[in-house]
Amino acid sequence: MQKQYRLKDRRDFARVYRHGRSAANRQLVLYVFHRPEVERFRVGISASKKIGNAVVRNRMRRLIKEIMRLQADKIIDHVDLVFIVRNGATEMDYEQLRKSVQHVCKRASVYR
Repeated sequence: MQKQYRLKDRRDFARVYRHGRSAANRQLVLYVFHRPEVERFRVGISASKKIGNAVVRNRMRRLIKEIMRLQADKIIDHVDLVFIVRNGATEMDYEQLRKSVQHVCKRASVYR
């Protein structure tokens, strides 16, 4: 995922949590916040220590970033997205996680 598509600043995460709307399934929670000043979409991923050690958390982040990179042309512009990884996602393989990400994105209406 390129740097311009990353959401890194704590204030940006807080703004998405406070003002965005959410959609969830058993593995992920997705917060969506529309921002007209953002050119494309930006993605942030939150994986707490509850889901596992650093290896597990970073693997989840890498997989979700790759899934979003491959679906970048389907995502609407001018939004900030924050994924929260739940415990159920850690036992999933790539294909199951991809389907879960697509499901939560459809529920949040972020596809074109």
